[in-house]
Amino acid sequence: MLLEIAGLRKSFGSIVVAENLDLAIAPGEAVGIIGPNGAGKTTLFNLIAGGLSPNGGNIRFDGRDLARSPPQARCLAGIARTHQIPQPFEKLTVFENLLVGAVCGRRKTEREVTQSCGEILERLGLLKRANAPAGSLTLLERKRLELARALATAPRLLLLDEIAGGLTEGECVELVAAIREVRRSGVAILWIEHVVHALLAVIDRLVVLNFGRKVAEGSPSEVMRLPEVHQIYIGIEA
Repeated sequence: MLLEIAGLRKSFGSIVVAENLDLAIAPGEAVGIIGPNGAGKTTLFNLIAGGLSPNGGNIRFDGRDLARSPPQARCLAGIARTHQIPQPFEKLTVFENLLVGAVCGRRKTEREVTQSCGEILERLGLLKRANAPAGSLTLLERKRLELARALATAPRLLLLDEIAGGLTEGECVELVAAIREVRRSGVAILWIEHVVHALLAVIDRLVVLNFGRKVAEGSPSEVMRLPEVHQIYIGIEA
């Protein structure tokens, strides 16, 4: 397995946000996570990426224990993430934003980094905006830049945090196509999303969280039919 999480626990005082979570992702696999607000989804990403330290349990990446690894070491190991609200360096150009990710996440020459950043921008439809200030981008372009900057680190595991949120239907279709292309390149994906139809168009397996606990896991079609998932996530009894 590429990512192995076992017995993961995290709480803030009396508020439990991760309770004995187990999760495994194979190389190249795409796994989706759904759950209501406050279910612990983004906290899980912060624990994997190193923004938070767990109270217990283990996180292993490619067989390596990440317990004491800072975020930059995890990035160098091959873990990259996006955020719910895009966080570009607004005064830098689109291309410069990618260079920041590439320099932090790769151990390659300047020429190799420059070439790969150009290729990523072209693949995600941002090449024409390469010299534009990131602060001038539309929401869809910002989402694409968030994805592109993560890809510039050459990840083996990509954590997508509600990247389809706020987009129109047409924009969502474009973004899903871009994510499918990323997956075809061999990158494993762990994707949190409230736009469920976008998620289901990409993933192999679906996980449902509620109050920090995993309540369901399996094929997307099977999980979405479960009465408890309807009650927890959709808010109705089935």
